[in-house]
Amino acid sequence: MNEAFIHSCYQEFERTRLFENAPMRFHTTFRIGGPADLLFYPHNTEEVRAIIQKAKHYDIPVTILGNGSNLLIRDGGIRGLVIRFSRQMSGITQEGTTLIVCSGALLKDIASFAQKKGLSGLEFACGIPGSIGGAVFMNAGAYDGEVKSVVMAVKTISPDGEVRLYSADELDFGYRHSVFHTNNEAICEAHLCLRTDDPSSILERMSDLNQRRESKQPLSYPSAGSTFKRPPGYFAGTLIDQTGLKGLTYGGAQVSQKHAGFIINIGGATARDVQQLIHSVQNRVYAKHHVRLFPELRIIGEP
Repeated sequence: MNEAFIHSCYQEFERTRLFENAPMRFHTTFRIGGPADLLFYPHNTEEVRAIIQKAKHYDIPVTILGNGSNLLIRDGGIRGLVIRFSRQMSGITQEGTTLIVCSGALLKDIASFAQKKGLSGLEFACGIPGSIGGAVFMNAGAYDGEVKSVVMAVKTISPDGEVRLYSADELDFGYRHSVFHTNNEAICEAHLCLRTDDPSSILERMSDLNQRRESKQPLSYPSAGSTFKRPPGYFAGTLIDQTGLKGLTYGGAQVSQKHAGFIINIGGATARDVQQLIHSVQNRVYAKHHVRLFPELRIIGEP
């Protein structure tokens, strides 16, 4: 890691928000991942812009991280700078039926805020364990709802340090996809367009979805959520179950016995364990059903 870059960061930002050789297993819901060279928690968009410009000056690669809920970080960790959007940058502002939300705000907190204000449209997201930044990046969805249905605009910082504002029709939303998969921009803020409704009715819908989620998903173990994308015409979990793979284990990684669409960390799993298990599931499902499964979770970092 470039010592001049690290020294420059310490001069400009609080040391309490900069961490060298930070173990990334503490920053993903999988509880897996090697160290990041330098981890930074920004307070606002201007700080994001400043450190991205600094990284560019020193030719330091930048990785953006939200709540780490749909992510597998390899055992070798991440070289360069990781910008972690968390509670330090999680403000929510209401303007009529629009919520302006900072990237680190958790979906469950935004959904709860909206419910109390009598704003509907985010019920589907109340149980997704991610931040709004990651949700926009992935076009996260559940129970027939998707983030693209509520996003009106997104503010970003480009790799050159420029502030950009995207309208909804520029976001190239698709199934677990957005324009940010290819442009490497840091999502700093999302504008969400909701609709008015009775708060008690909204709460009832959220409670129902949470109960359904708790009854079906292996929430007592670390995971990255649904491991595979839904193949056209099928459900990944059903195919895996029909192949007899529930409970299949590599090291500390296991196909959940509660929901076959989830790979869980049953204790001490490495990224290598998870990747070996993913490959085994893909091969066995294809051998039996001639359907190819593709990971929904992002896999980043060094082997």
